[in-house]
Amino acid sequence: MIHVSKLIPQGAGLAAVLLKRASTVELDWDVRQKSRFDATDSTGRQLGIFLPRGTVARGGDVLVAHDGSLIKVWAAPQAVLKITACPDHGTPFDLIRAAYHLGNRHVPIELKPDHLKIEPDHVLASMLHAMHLIVTEVTEPFEPENGAYATGGHFGGHHHGHEHDHDHSHDHVHTPPASPEAPKPHVHGPGCGHHH
Repeated sequence: MIHVSKLIPQGAGLAAVLLKRASTVELDWDVRQKSRFDATDSTGRQLGIFLPRGTVARGGDVLVAHDGSLIKVWAAPQAVLKITACPDHGTPFDLIRAAYHLGNRHVPIELKPDHLKIEPDHVLASMLHAMHLIVTEVTEPFEPENGAYATGGHFGGHHHGHEHDHDHSHDHVHTPPASPEAPKPHVHGPGCGHHH
């Protein structure tokens, strides 16, 4: 069995020629959420995957085996419910309402401009039908959103390819730059003499 303990999001930084030579592994959403599982790659090798806890493998990510070989992850087609707005008496806004209600139930959702996808659930399908949405059972890859507080650069299955190191504060308070003569701010740290 080949051991795998590293994942490179979307193969970032790897040469195209290396990715072209890599074997592949198709995994459904339930398996890609696990940090420990066994799989078989496209060359028939048995893989023992041991990723850091909380790691989610996305389609396009690359696993690195202990022997240095690379394995591309593909999102395997699986049973999902595809939700679309009714073209006769609905609007695209209906999808926003549906995403809101599904999000309140903490349901994994794949968001697309013209449809949503969720895992099969007859109770949710009934709710969506009652909202005049079209719900169709299909077999397709499933890449739900990570959520606003997810880490690792993956949002909706896409790696942005750059690091964000700027402030995401939304206070919108303008602070003028300090003049060279202005006193330096007092910083609390070890040995400052204040009780914390």
